[in-house]
Amino acid sequence: MKQAFLLATVLIAATFCCAQDVAGDWQGTLSAGGAELRLVLHLNKSPDGSLKATLDSVDQSANGIPVNTVTLKDSKLSLDVSAVHGTYEGKVSADAKTISGTWTQGQPMPLEFKRANSPVKTEHKAAKPSDIDGAWLGTLDTGSMKLRVVFHITNTEDGLTATMDSPDQGMKGLPTTSVVRNGTSLTIEAKQIAGVFEGTISTDQSTIDGKWTQGGGTLPLVLKRTKDVAELETKHPQVPTKPYPYREEDVTYNNTVQNVTLAATFTTPKGTGPFPAVLLITGSGPQDRDESLLGHKPFLILSDYLTRHGIAVLRADDRGTGKSTGVFGTATSADFATDVEAGVAYLKTRPEVNLHKIGLVGHSEGGVIAPMVAARNRDVAFIVMMAGTGVPGDQVLVAQGEAIQIASGKNPDDAAKDAAKEKEMLALVETEKDPAVLEKELKEKMAGDVPEAQIGVQIKQITSPWFRYFLTYDPATALRKVTCPVLVINGALDKQVLPAQNLPPIRKALQEAGNKNVEVDELPGLNHLFQTAKTGAPSEYAQIEETMSPTALEKISSWILKQ
Repeated sequence: MKQAFLLATVLIAATFCCAQDVAGDWQGTLSAGGAELRLVLHLNKSPDGSLKATLDSVDQSANGIPVNTVTLKDSKLSLDVSAVHGTYEGKVSADAKTISGTWTQGQPMPLEFKRANSPVKTEHKAAKPSDIDGAWLGTLDTGSMKLRVVFHITNTEDGLTATMDSPDQGMKGLPTTSVVRNGTSLTIEAKQIAGVFEGTISTDQSTIDGKWTQGGGTLPLVLKRTKDVAELETKHPQVPTKPYPYREEDVTYNNTVQNVTLAATFTTPKGTGPFPAVLLITGSGPQDRDESLLGHKPFLILSDYLTRHGIAVLRADDRGTGKSTGVFGTATSADFATDVEAGVAYLKTRPEVNLHKIGLVGHSEGGVIAPMVAARNRDVAFIVMMAGTGVPGDQVLVAQGEAIQIASGKNPDDAAKDAAKEKEMLALVETEKDPAVLEKELKEKMAGDVPEAQIGVQIKQITSPWFRYFLTYDPATALRKVTCPVLVINGALDKQVLPAQNLPPIRKALQEAGNKNVEVDELPGLNHLFQTAKTGAPSEYAQIEETMSPTALEKISSWILKQ
């Protein structure tokens, strides 16, 4: 239920020590969708022995893609490349001349690297600065949110180059694939995120007036020179700093039912325990274990707070995301529920955990999945639903779209008309069984309202297995079977899961279950992410420094400790 637009999140590379000498350039070929993509991996050893890396996609002219983490242990090399949502697991040969393994980006693909015969050049030697060298700031207004974009333009002996930042998404230093200037015209392309900026440089070189195109959609984008880029970064004061006053451990566990390995972080309070424990369940879309969104890490903040208050916490990367295996794109909420059950089973193996006090905390879609599991798994002692839904998804989405438009300043009558159109399209997706007929009718409905190049992308999204399941699934079905203690919380300003629409049916379903231990709270002034907000519109998420309100954190923690 999160609405993030454009760009991929990129984190600064973190590295770990390794014993085997793999430093140097490596080349490999990835077969994807009938095409072959040549990749170059640059592994560099720091003075302290740790590894850092960048990745080039030669055929896409994408050089210097940051590799977030590099680990080498017992000849096993692991890479995490958040810029393209990819991971690599490979084994280094005894003679350190090949690395054989699997690249995962939505789906697993074999990839073997071989040492390059000679160094591969990707760096550009600086030249005399051009009149547009420097940092350029612009803001993309998507209607539901505003995202700042910064291009850093540099002149080199090979011509103009640029990197790209998205301060509101925590993205920094994404290399662009080409920068072409023809008089006052400037085009900057970033193939790895399928984005292009086209603009006209003003006569005094103070602005570049243009447009940003990505995924078939186009938005106006005016760039202006900026001097202090550091001031653009939104501060997140709640992010904890190490050393933590508790134990933290990276773990993995298997969902044997669907052949998925989940990678996770397990935190336990100081002391011997056994402690109550919770498994955190992320919202919709491919989420990492911190539920990272627009520069925020809600589950890191929640996990830190709960662990400091005596509760053990397990939080995992979604399947096919981060370091977890499996395919995300073909999974539904029901499939994710089996990943959650695998996490519950793992918690039962930990001696630090009180086996009778294992609970689930789910946010947004996670708040739908938690009752699914609790209804059939007696190992679940309690659940917390954070902005979980109480009605089928088709009703949630129509109300959500209308509320967001109004909160963003749209005329209520116009928002209501758009909501009626959306309701018609969703009804088509639910009832039309012939894919060809459905596609034809959806195209007719979208014509004039959606950019033509984007229609195909949107049709693919709303006809995906996850979307179809979400549209018709009624959360009350599981809630009527949940008899363990339940805490239900919603932000009063939530425009994605409206409390007035969802809290009453949740309460009613739990009453029908005969559940006597239920608390339902609407928290004043909080949005869908449980931030203290003004309007609740998603456009505020990135600009708010607070990641999660202390009121919500205290409510969750104290309620769990009472159980």
